[in-house]
Amino acid sequence: MSDELNKEQPSDDAAVYVISVAAEISGLHPQTLRQYDRLGLVSPNRTEGRNRRYSLRDIALLRAVQRLVGEGINHAGIKRIIDLESAMANMALEVAQLRIEVDALIQANPPKGLVRRTRSEVIIYKNES
Repeated sequence: MSDELNKEQPSDDAAVYVISVAAEISGLHPQTLRQYDRLGLVSPNRTEGRNRRYSLRDIALLRAVQRLVGEGINHAGIKRIIDLESAMANMALEVAQLRIEVDALIQANPPKGLVRRTRSEVIIYKNES
């Protein structure tokens, strides 16, 4: 049954939604989507005929951009936030991969004479002045 659902529903990265559908799903006007594309905030895939095709990930990003606009952040600031969040996500993936590699190396070649560090508990005291 779950295989049948997966066949019917596109992945989050599948660019299948035309601009009118993406606008309806995101709750934005199609012209707003075109503006965000021109500004480089949300760049959908294009067909051979240059028509925009949005993915679910693009639509989620459209909503995030609109939320930031609503908070009073200008387009340049939003672009910077998107770029930084993307860089942070990429670095988090890289760190996770490196941790896996280091753990595998340590397991394959246990250090001799080194004491494995344990995590220490952090205690926070409230200042009641």
